[in-house]
Amino acid sequence: MWNQACSQSPNEMSSHKVQRMSLQILPCTVSQLLSASQVSRGGFAIGDWELHQVSVVGVIRGMAPFVTYIQYSVDDMTGPPLSVRQWVNTEDCAPMTSASPGTYVKVTGSLHSFNGQRSLLAMKIRCIKDLNEITSHMLEVVQAHMQFFGKAFDVNMNTTAALLPGQPESILPKSLSTIQGQVLHVIRSFSMRDIDISFNDLKKQLDFLSIRDIRTSLTHLINEGHVFCTSDEHHFKSTEH
Repeated sequence: MWNQACSQSPNEMSSHKVQRMSLQILPCTVSQLLSASQVSRGGFAIGDWELHQVSVVGVIRGMAPFVTYIQYSVDDMTGPPLSVRQWVNTEDCAPMTSASPGTYVKVTGSLHSFNGQRSLLAMKIRCIKDLNEITSHMLEVVQAHMQFFGKAFDVNMNTTAALLPGQPESILPKSLSTIQGQVLHVIRSFSMRDIDISFNDLKKQLDFLSIRDIRTSLTHLINEGHVFCTSDEHHFKSTEH
């Protein structure tokens, strides 16, 4: 399961700045770990949330033993396989656990960068015997990320913007693609507070989308009359909110 620990300075509280949170044993997907931003201290963060211990569930695609560690390749089908390192217990020259290719495992550890390659340094690797744990893990990912980041996932594990607390759900045009709907949803959430949104803020809200996809979606939304420019061509509002 996942839990949360946080701290906030008086200055941050008074200025209502977004606080950096410490996340402990946060359930994640491989794609989220591979796309996490690297912070100055050498750690990683998703948005303003600093990652400490994380967990992933996937199948082992390959393994390679070295003198001091075993390297696994773990795949959860959300992105390229993730490199996982497990140190060998030098006292008895045996790994902490035994897992072979084709085995489903749950890995708990911390994300590091070794020679420019991201790798999960495993604190624990546990073989999964009940495949219901795979579904359970994905549900935990959805729950944790909705609460911590205000984002949810669709059935294809694509990230979508979640509603803000107390924000009524708006009905998006069925003719829009998933990405176009995500862009319009964020713009509408700002328009409901009678403020426009800049392109830079839109990118921050939709950091899981490419700039090209955002620009293409904006062009379509403007041409279809769902969105209009306000003070300049870089600020937007929804025509309906």
